Amino acid sequence: MDDSELFAAAQRLPSARRPLLGLTILVIEDSRFACEALRLLCLRSGARIRRADSLKSARRHLQVYRPSVVIADVGLPDGSGLDLIKEMNAARPRVRIILAISGDENVQEETLAAGADGFLAKPITSLAAFQNAILSRLPDDRQPSGPRQITDETVEPDPIAFLDDMAHAADVLNDTQEEKSLDYVAQFVGGVARSAGDTPLAKAAENLARARSEGRPVASDAAVIAGLVQERLERRIAI
Repeated sequence: MDDSELFAAAQRLPSARRPLLGLTILVIEDSRFACEALRLLCLRSGARIRRADSLKSARRHLQVYRPSVVIADVGLPDGSGLDLIKEMNAARPRVRIILAISGDENVQEETLAAGADGFLAKPITSLAAFQNAILSRLPDDRQPSGPRQITDETVEPDPIAFLDDMAHAADVLNDTQEEKSLDYVAQFVGGVARSAGDTPLAKAAENLARARSEGRPVASDAAVIAGLVQERLERRIAI
């Protein structure tokens, strides 16, 4: 079942103000903060959004629906988004547009090699950049008629979504100290921190990732992240 056809059947055609009307976008993202930014971008653009927070839930969704656009994060809790991008690229019929996203710009070439049509670096807050990434890859018959309004508008996700991500990171850190989990924490926390402009937390995540890649002991780096995450969670009480 093609979500886009169902949505377009309701006479929702693209316009200058809502150039993505008629499109359904599946966002595969485990960060609630990043997902909230994408939800606002879809809302401002007129697109319908569906969400999945893991490879498992994304695959389950794709077995039933075929969205017109998929935006997939590279780092997910149950595996790499690169594997899913490869699967979607090989599937027939293929999703019309596959975009990869990550807080690590160094993975751009890997995402394109896996079959992504484009790459967006986090944070993704620019309405114009978001719309252009999709519209530039749509056929002429799905483009809005007439001139399109170009705006420098940006979105600001709800800070509560950031705290939800911090709670998730704390849960992972408390549940296990396995190396695989620490790799996920470094990737997840780093992406959220960069999206939120939290430089100390982003630096701590970078230090943990570097220690893991160099094979050094990581207990102190993991403890620093745990402490910073807890500090941010305690602010919830102060609000």
